[in-house]
Amino acid sequence: MTTTPSTAPETTDVIDVIVVGAGPTGLLLAGDLATQGISVTLVERRPRRKSNLTRAFAVHARTLEVLDSRGLADELIGTGTTVTSMRFFGQVSFDLDRLRTRFPYVLVTPQYELEHLLERRARTAGVRFRYETELTGLRRHPAQESVTAELREPGGGRAALTARYLVGADGIHSAVRRELGLPFPGRSVIRSMALADVRLAEKPPGLLTVSGRGDAFAFIAPFGDGWYRVMAWSRTHQPADSEPVDLDEVRAITRRALGTDYGMHDARWVSRFHSDERQVPSYRTGRVFLAGDAAHVHSPAGGQGMNTGLQDAANLSWKLAAVLRGRTADPEALLDSYHTERHPVGTAVIRSSGVLARLAVARTPLQRAARGAAARALSLCRPAADRAMGMVSGIAIAYRAPRGAHPLTGKRAPDLILREGRLHQLLGEGSFVLVAPAGTDETPAAPPAPLVHAHWRDGRTTALLVRPDGYIAWASDRPDPAALRAAVAQ
Repeated sequence: MTTTPSTAPETTDVIDVIVVGAGPTGLLLAGDLATQGISVTLVERRPRRKSNLTRAFAVHARTLEVLDSRGLADELIGTGTTVTSMRFFGQVSFDLDRLRTRFPYVLVTPQYELEHLLERRARTAGVRFRYETELTGLRRHPAQESVTAELREPGGGRAALTARYLVGADGIHSAVRRELGLPFPGRSVIRSMALADVRLAEKPPGLLTVSGRGDAFAFIAPFGDGWYRVMAWSRTHQPADSEPVDLDEVRAITRRALGTDYGMHDARWVSRFHSDERQVPSYRTGRVFLAGDAAHVHSPAGGQGMNTGLQDAANLSWKLAAVLRGRTADPEALLDSYHTERHPVGTAVIRSSGVLARLAVARTPLQRAARGAAARALSLCRPAADRAMGMVSGIAIAYRAPRGAHPLTGKRAPDLILREGRLHQLLGEGSFVLVAPAGTDETPAAPPAPLVHAHWRDGRTTALLVRPDGYIAWASDRPDPAALRAAVAQ
């Protein structure tokens, strides 16, 4: 980490949070904080522009729930196409309409559509954007309880900005992670994957097309506007990422994997990349946090990358806001819980996406036979298939509960229909929701955090305290008024 004194002009004001990286993770985090009155500056090295190119295009059910509580889900759904069934390798089909959620599907939409909504929300909330500004160093000041970001501005000018906390959401080549000196251990899982955004003369029979045959693998997904994303990989042709790729190469691999290239033409973008599996050991270093691809990367199999980063942001934002607003008796424990909860999720996603990637590029006849056996087992065992869908969609992700806690503690709260409305709407901007039996109206006169008091519409007696990120913080089957007050206060 940079420790030498800086000659850059430094602002005298100390803001609350600097977010580095204006991708989906950074935009959601910055918007969440600003809507709760936190002063936020978002630093992005790229110029501001709406690109028609995109990395991610799959938005899973749990992410849509997160966006729903922010009033963005329905608008985003209008930009894409919903997929209710996914078929892999011609052998196993996952019926997503079995997911117990308001969004039992995958939304296929370009990443830039989501970024547009999140940037608009962040600007409206008061986030200050600094585009074409690169982080070049960090200085931590433990005694002053702050951190300073060294910045290179447009035109090469230098500046320094000080905040109480800083979050690196700046991707796989994170400058924040570099300045912290943190390792990023892991390995490459797939080399020389070709990508292209194309038009097709023939429409594929399914919305998502994926299969592997022999030494080739291909995946095709629609953006919903006439363009398709193609991913193609060949074991027999793996040049370096720096080697050029053209549409003829993508066509040839796709024909080998799928039997046809669907008449792909007019590529607006082609590229080559490799897929890594990496994870930083700690998501928190003092007053600096890492989120999204800066903290974890994995294969694109399952489309979980952007979704995992957005859920990192949802977990961290309410905790930072609580600490900055003095709403917790133990700030350090609350901030540490970000790593405690999200690091295992990142590990699980790396493992599950890695399994899918290795099945896709199975090499030997024995490996391909094992892939077929696994696919048949999933198609015959509904609980196993439902569990797999739950993990990929994020619906089944849960956090470890304290010893002796109610079984619901740490679980995702479904979108309950309550007397006051839908739970995910009541969560709103950073509020806790206390769900209590009908007739229970006593709440603390001055709760330590924004709190909505809601009630079951039926005779259920279980009480739930739901966190702003939609997870259950506390539950009791037969609560008394004193227990409710203690839960809210804690």
